Amino acid sequence: MRGVAYNEELAGRVRASLADRTDVEEKKMFGGLSFMVAGQMCCGVLKNDLVVRIEPAEFDKLIAQPHVRAFDFTGRPMQGMVYVDNGALADPEVLQTWVQRGTDYVAAHSSAAKRRKRG
Repeated sequence: MRGVAYNEELAGRVRASLADRTDVEEKKMFGGLSFMVAGQMCCGVLKNDLVVRIEPAEFDKLIAQPHVRAFDFTGRPMQGMVYVDNGALADPEVLQTWVQRGTDYVAAHSSAAKRRKRG
């Protein structure tokens, strides 16, 4: 019997929180499910956790919160991503806040913004 790589109920809740957007694509990544917004990963579900892209400058503040820890999938923490334990996401507003952090990150670091900086 094969185990589920990600919490499908949580993935459904994330999907619903992004339902008003037209630029969302789902991809299997890291053995879980990633939600791409405007071509960039904003968040995902891995096992029973939400994975969220964040501003690296907010990393220390965010991982100090209960139920939040560094994304260390490879054994090396990534300053721009965190895990949020599903147990902390029962309130839809809390989940929406975390998903919004990911979409805010993508908006601030869009491919178009990167091209403008170079030009």
